[in-house]
Amino acid sequence: MKILIAGAGSVGRSIARELISHGHEVTLVDRSAEAMRLSTVPDADWQLADACDVEALDDAGAGQCDVVVACTGDDKANLVISLLCKTEYGVPRTVARVNNPKNEWLFDETWGVDVAVSTPRIMTALVEEAVSVGSLVALFTFHQSGAFMHELTLPDDSPMIGELVSSVVLPPHTALTAILREYRPITPDEDERFERGDELIFLTAKEGEATLGEIPEIFNA
Repeated sequence: MKILIAGAGSVGRSIARELISHGHEVTLVDRSAEAMRLSTVPDADWQLADACDVEALDDAGAGQCDVVVACTGDDKANLVISLLCKTEYGVPRTVARVNNPKNEWLFDETWGVDVAVSTPRIMTALVEEAVSVGSLVALFTFHQSGAFMHELTLPDDSPMIGELVSSVVLPPHTALTAILREYRPITPDEDERFERGDELIFLTAKEGEATLGEIPEIFNA
């Protein structure tokens, strides 16, 4: 894929190195001359420019990109970049970094954001996931579709332990998509049985948001 990363700070450079190692073509754009550390990501194309400028995006090839990642340290810039890339260039997928969690509500399709990544929110989810056995933990929201990803770790006394996956009736618009067992992902086939300590990953469509609270009741009752 061809990927444009706006923001060549430590976050942007790390993302670029990872993507290049996976065989993708990456362009890094930043308006700060100090950020032009070409030797840190030598296989990327670099551009000294303001990604909030349409001409800069045009020069960087935004119109030919499959994904644009707006990961500057400025939330306003990340929103403007996402909106320009989506409306002016029709970029199929935009990923935007949320620096201040208070601004998270802005990062949606209105501003051209397909996926918003909030580090504080992710860290909070990871902490809760580690300590909230038996509780539903929000992991991710897909802003483009409105779907939610949640995790629930089965407690040792769950009545569902030993039961078949096929025996569970989930609320409407919710699907059990994976079971994490001893750090291994397992497809929840009908013949699979729940075991102690299983981490269950659910996807819920926007229409099912009101019934999310029923999930813990099913596995803890």
